[in-house]
Amino acid sequence: MAGHAPVPASPGESSIRELPPSAKLVVKTLEYEGSLTQAELAESTRLPDRTVRYALRKLEAADLVSSRISFVDARQRIYSIPTDES
Repeated sequence: MAGHAPVPASPGESSIRELPPSAKLVVKTLEYEGSLTQAELAESTRLPDRTVRYALRKLEAADLVSSRISFVDARQRIYSIPTDES
């Protein structure tokens, strides 16, 4: 119909579309496997560490991924998909 604007995508959906493929892979991996460290993400996705770091920076900037310090090793961060229940 003429004069009708398309329905906008949800904020998270439009943010994901604009991300590089590596970031999309990282966020999907976190969705399927749950919270992971950067090293675990690199192993699971088979992406280089540098690429995973770049993807995580992009995802955190878009508020699609959150991180917290690991209780097991304070030098590491645990990355996860934020929930609305917070």
